[in-house]
Parts: sequence; C-alpha cells; structure tokens
Amino acid sequence: MVDLGTPYDRRSAVAWSRAVMDTAETVFLDTETTGLGTSAEIVDIAVISVSGEVLVDALVRPDRRIPSEATRIHGIRNQDVALAPSWEEVFPLVSAALIDRLVVVYNAGFDRTMVRQCCDRTGANFPRATWHCAMKAYAAFRQEPSRGRSAYRWHSLPDAAAAFGLPPGGHRALADADVCRRIVAAMAATGWV
Repeated sequence: MVDLGTPYDRRSAVAWSRAVMDTAETVFLDTETTGLGTSAEIVDIAVISVSGEVLVDALVRPDRRIPSEATRIHGIRNQDVALAPSWEEVFPLVSAALIDRLVVVYNAGFDRTMVRQCCDRTGANFPRATWHCAMKAYAAFRQEPSRGRSAYRWHSLPDAAAAFGLPPGGHRALADADVCRRIVAAMAATGWV
C-alpha cells in the first residue's frame, strides 16, 4: 500500500482525500474502548469499505469491566458485552479487513494504539496496513492555527461532521467510521483548492 503522506495545507488535504476515496483498498475504522490508558480494551469496533460496505461491526467482551466514565461516553454497558465475542474471536475478522489496506481513522493514533494493545495482550499479530489520520487531514483542510501540538487546530468528529452538514456519529464505532468516511468524501468533493 502506498503511503499518501500527511496533508499540510488545504490543497494537500483535498488531494489526500481524493486519493483516499479513489483507492479501492481504503477502509475506515473506529473503536470504542474501556478508557484511554495502556490497559484500555476495545468494546466496539467497526470497519467499512470506501463504498460504505460494512466489513466488521462487532461488540467485544473485554477482560475487565467497562468503567462508568467510558459508558457515559459511548453508552456501552457491561451487560451489553457480556455475551459478545472476545478480542481473540473478533480479531480474525478485523485482521482480514485491515491487512494490506489503507486504514483511515478520525484520530488514527488512538485507535491504532487500541488495536495494537489488544493484539499485544492476546498475542495476535498486528495487521500489516498503512494508517492515516482523517483528523489531521481535516485540520490541514480547515487551517485554523493551533496553540500547541500541531500546526493546525484539531477538531472533534462531531464538529468536522457539522461543518459539512453531516450527522455527528454518536460515539458508536459503526456510525463514527461512516461519518469519518463521509467527511473524507466531502473534502474530496470540495472545490476549496
């Protein structure tokens, strides 16, 4: 898979989004987790194709209980995942959907880390793929100055969706993966170059 690079301005963000949407191997991923730290686990994962076909949509039973703080964000309760498959059971589907693909995620650093943590915890091989961050691409597209870690201000998924008149997603993996896909498609369709 060819690495498309990280967009650094509006023109490159539009070119990046067009290349992403024109690449048949592109998939969009999102996860919901038990938290943010090194012990966090995935409780909801979705992967969809560039055309919107659902490749993976699964709740995942974590080894530990879902903290109430996490449930308040995504609404997934311990009883919702009590009979769900474990990461070991879901991973073959996830791996098949990701291997040798361009994986686009809104905040790719977080979701990639969560997939890697679950793989490391269970001894699964992290899938060979090229990961890209739609959040960073959208920041380059918007070009609002940042006061910190990057050249441009990062925007939340709901804020980016609203800028294109799209629904916010709602912190469930399938809806958020699809909103990410639709944001990238909207950037690709823009004349803002």
